[in-house]
Amino acid sequence: MVKLFGPETNMAADMADNTGRKRILTGIRPTGRLHIGHYVGALENWVRLQHGYDAYFLIADYQALGDHIDDIQLIRESVLQVAIDWLSVGLDPEESTFVIQSYVPEHAELTMLLSFITPLGMLQRNPTLKAETEQLRPEQLNVGFFNYPMSQVADILLPRADLVPVGEDQAPHIEMTREIARKFNRLFARENPVFLEPGTLIGRIPRLSGTDGQAKMSKSRGNAIELGDDEETVRKKVMSMFTDPTRLRATDPGHVEGNPVFEYHDAFNPDTAEVDEFKERYRAGTVGDVDVKKALIVAMNNFLDPIRQKRAYYEDHMSEVEEALMEGTRRARVTAAETMKAVRDAMQINTYTSTWE
Repeated sequence: MVKLFGPETNMAADMADNTGRKRILTGIRPTGRLHIGHYVGALENWVRLQHGYDAYFLIADYQALGDHIDDIQLIRESVLQVAIDWLSVGLDPEESTFVIQSYVPEHAELTMLLSFITPLGMLQRNPTLKAETEQLRPEQLNVGFFNYPMSQVADILLPRADLVPVGEDQAPHIEMTREIARKFNRLFARENPVFLEPGTLIGRIPRLSGTDGQAKMSKSRGNAIELGDDEETVRKKVMSMFTDPTRLRATDPGHVEGNPVFEYHDAFNPDTAEVDEFKERYRAGTVGDVDVKKALIVAMNNFLDPIRQKRAYYEDHMSEVEEALMEGTRRARVTAAETMKAVRDAMQINTYTSTWE
């Protein structure tokens, strides 16, 4: 089940319209390989949507510089790793458009222009920015990091997307985008609006807890299972997962709600009868954590096996990965140029030639 906000209300009808497909834009900052939280919160949805929409998938390397300016090599490596992960889970560059943000300079141009009509307080109130700011040292905070929500707005508006599939924590960014789109149209394009007000689409599992029980999975916290992890790595990570801290013995009644192991079973174990039985026995104190985790290891590795196989293929065929990125970026440049012409025309900064001669 997905949660849908904004102007999109009939996704089935929209996806059936192959003559004039609506457009989606979404993306990821390249700061490492992707993990299963990315899959359930975003990628699973993207794979499905690419067949019914004109889909733009962005690797936001400019935004990664905001808090990784001291590790540009990580960003360079991650651009390709993210693309490999995309291909491995089933994103198809023939069906969709892969885009490297920094290869489309119009992203930076639109970010600058929109920043002039965006109140500072709007950035300061952004909940995601506030949360991430608290995790950085004062010397790590720079203007580029503080401005990355502005960059996200430009990323969405540049291809003039109808819909933005994101994780739950990114929903405030889309509302900010809608506000800025309305303001631009009101100020400069009242008669012929330049920008759409995009809707928001949340995946079936809005947020997957980390293996340590923390609310968010993150590689930097060491609580993530990566899409490329091998079987033994998955086994170790699952066996070390937090469960119910109040349960001291396997015979004690346990809590299923808020228990990451059962959260992962719900997300990745297709045998719902097995999962339901485990939940019943766990609550009754007739099954131990080890047995529940062993079953999860099997389910997780079954899920990841085809992804691993595709990843191995693309690692041996990097030219296909690079071509997917370059061809998509070429297509994105055409769309970006069209949008920026409309923006400059609306703002009357397309030319400064004399009008009195």
